[in-house]
Amino acid sequence: MRILSIDHGQKNLGLALSDETGMLARPLRILPHISKLIDAAQVAEIAVVEGVGLIIVGVSYDEAGDPNPAGRRAINFFEILRQQTNLPVALWDESMTTQDARAARIASGAPRKKRAGHLDDVAAAVLLQDYLDNHLPQPNEN
Repeated sequence: MRILSIDHGQKNLGLALSDETGMLARPLRILPHISKLIDAAQVAEIAVVEGVGLIIVGVSYDEAGDPNPAGRRAINFFEILRQQTNLPVALWDESMTTQDARAARIASGAPRKKRAGHLDDVAAAVLLQDYLDNHLPQPNEN
């Protein structure tokens, strides 16, 4: 089953997609934010086109474990998206995904000029890979 993840931001939505096996995540695209309703409709349409079986929305939390302002915006988007699609939609902790995406870009050897710009789709891929890694079937221990 393919899974779509969303890194919800104020200006853009980063999207990432898993492979059919649900083991690997890759950046898909960046959608500029228009409005929550239009953004949700676009994501729902992309999910259908890509043959997705599950959508994950990243939410960030503060030190106390409560959604921070960006997290609350992501939860609001999540609620609207759930109304726009029949697919299952879930929340997943996206803490540190942008920092991890930046570190991954640096580790890949990208020149400084190429590191600039939006990392939203890469952050969505980091988010999705974390979800996939935490949901991989565990080998049977005998």
